[in-house]
Order: sequence, then C-alpha cells, then structure tokens
Amino acid sequence: MQELTVIDDPAAAGVSLDPVRARLLAELAEPGSASSLAGKIGLARQKVNYHLRTLEQHGLIELVAERRKGNMTERVMQATGASYVISPAALGAVAPDPGRAPDRLSARWLIAVAARTVREVGELLAGATKAGKRLATFAIDGEVRFASAADRAAFADELAHAVTTLVGKYHDESAPAGRRHRVVVAIHPELARTDA
Repeated sequence: MQELTVIDDPAAAGVSLDPVRARLLAELAEPGSASSLAGKIGLARQKVNYHLRTLEQHGLIELVAERRKGNMTERVMQATGASYVISPAALGAVAPDPGRAPDRLSARWLIAVAARTVREVGELLAGATKAGKRLATFAIDGEVRFASAADRAAFADELAHAVTTLVGKYHDESAPAGRRHRVVVAIHPELARTDA
C-alpha cells in the first residue's frame, strides 16, 4: 500500500467519490473481505462485493489474500493507498491551468498553480513508485500574522525578491545534466479556526 495515491483517471475519480465506496476505501486501510465489511458499513455482503469489484477494476483496491471458507473462496482486499487525492488531470480540458490567466495576485491563479502542482507531483510520484525510487521534493509551510495590508504587500515584495535572487544564483541553463525544478511560493489567508 502506498502512503498516498493520486487518482488521475476520470472514471476512477468518479468511483472514489461515491460515499459507500469512499467508506470502503477508508475501511480497507486494513485488509478486509466483503463479509467483514458488510457488518461495519451496514450493507449486504453481495452489495459490498459489487462495490469492491468496482473499486478493484479501477485500481483503488487490490487482492492481498484468498481464504477457503467451506465451498467458497473469500477474497481479502486492501486499499492501494492510505489516502487519496484526485488530480486535476482527471478534469481534462476544464482543469485549472495557470497559463490561461497568469496573475500572481489572483486567487484563481493560485488555485490553478496548486492544481498544476498536484498534477505534476502526482505523475512524478507514480513514476517514482513504479521505478522503486524516492521522489526528491521540498516544501515549506508556515504562518505569519501581518499587522496591516501594507506589511503583507511589503512581505510579498521581499519574498519575491529573495526567491528571484536565489533562482538567479542557482539556475544554470547550460548545465548538460541539469534537471529543471519548479519553485512555487504562495501566500493566502488562513481559514478561521473554530474551537470545539
């Protein structure tokens, strides 16, 4: 089981969004059979089997064991990922594209950049997993509380200058064995927290 599976197939995305199938995927973080799952989710075994077959056809679960029970063979399944994310690639031509309207101050553009990141890193992760290799990435996540909109604008300008300086220092267009990397830096308001 992979830690994270990125779904880029539209049909698999649709299958994963069904509430019953999403529940089955969550339950199948640990191996289970139609019989063991039926009681947990309150459906007949035959109905669970139907959903399991659909999930298996789309590569979201896999067979991990078969057990004989009387004159039946019980299939034990497990999710292919501990968690899933749907790539914007599953949306095809309507997926957000930062190339359509580049505006670094636009929320739509930020979402398009994030969507591209999910799509690209998802494809890279799938390739690295197939090759049995690790994917080298780096991310920073933090919080900053600005006293004013002017401070936020000044911070954004300084950050843009610092990143541009670093890129200029390390970018080597002529490096024959060089590999391009994408740099994404984003600032957005944090969601309001609700204390329970």
